[in-house]
Amino acid sequence: MAMALSNPLPASLPASKDTDRVSRDGIRKAVNALLKWKKLQSNNQPAEEEQQQRQQEDQDDFIYLLVTLKRVPPKDDTKTPHKIPFPHPLQDPALSDFCLIIADRPNSAHSKLTVDSATRKLKSQQIPISKVLKLSTLKSDFNTFQSKRTLYDSYDIFFTDRRVVPLLPKVLGKQFYKKKKKLPVPVDLSKSNWKEQIETACSSALLCLGTGTCSVVRVGNVGMGSGEVVENVVAAIDGVVQVVSKGWSGVRSFHLKFSESLALPVYQKLPHSNMSIKGTVKAAS
Repeated sequence: MAMALSNPLPASLPASKDTDRVSRDGIRKAVNALLKWKKLQSNNQPAEEEQQQRQQEDQDDFIYLLVTLKRVPPKDDTKTPHKIPFPHPLQDPALSDFCLIIADRPNSAHSKLTVDSATRKLKSQQIPISKVLKLSTLKSDFNTFQSKRTLYDSYDIFFTDRRVVPLLPKVLGKQFYKKKKKLPVPVDLSKSNWKEQIETACSSALLCLGTGTCSVVRVGNVGMGSGEVVENVVAAIDGVVQVVSKGWSGVRSFHLKFSESLALPVYQKLPHSNMSIKGTVKAAS
């Protein structure tokens, strides 16, 4: 199934008319509690043991906004990843490893783009992508679960020529698509503004609505300040509400969590009621 990237939301999102639905103070307390919990977890576990557990359980250092809808989204909505711009990027290009997947199908009109020519263009535009892979190389060299897992763990973000997006689920497999944590970000390589597209992607979250009622959006990481994460959460909630069918009326709840932590509520709407609960979290002593 094709997953063409939808147009990103405006670079500067308008303030939600219903910002009072979610308590910013509740978000701040939840973020602080999660960051404190994460720090305690790291301090209480030897580095080698922590690394081994993280690999086995697919843990990471990102904070996620868990979105729960009242109804399963329309099938067409689950095919389209949506970019939500953030005030604070989750990835620092100078400290991250990026991979670009290019099309090299023989009959493609764009098959003239080679690894060498793509690498030269990336270098000329000073784009910090450390690896360029052909689609055919993915098929031939990464055809086992372990090789796909190694590839998955080797890079922070994967970018891909948007023309090959429909082919990637079968090529990359469940490792990339099951939890939707590292879905390749489509870019239009037929245009000249590669750097602009990649910078925009680094400053955005990718919302992929699930086939059920729950979806997740990365909103922060342990290296960010609490205030930065809070601002990203607010932007993410505004972005989700603009994307979801029926807006706020279609949202059941928002929670914040690490991949291995409990989910802390920041907004819940009671079923069959006009009442809502604004989540607050008591800071750990």
